[in-house]
Amino acid sequence: MNKTELINEIAAKANLNKVDAKAALDATLESIAQALANDDKVQLIGFGTFSIVEKPERQGINPQTKEKITIAARKTVKFKPADGLGK
Repeated sequence: MNKTELINEIAAKANLNKVDAKAALDATLESIAQALANDDKVQLIGFGTFSIVEKPERQGINPQTKEKITIAARKTVKFKPADGLGK
């Protein structure tokens, strides 16, 4: 499902027009992104939890040259689905 299809589903299920459904989805995604940018956790009961995790520096190998390289530490988004999601 892509974003347009999701907007259509939201509009149908929430009895909204597509413009309002798009605005609601955009506001939701923006709010989640803002919270994660502030290192906050977003927990949606029955759906899952979005959080920021720190990946430590590690060693890797350049697949073209087989040379060892250092991959820098970084932050990334983690999603842990709620029990029963997708069943």
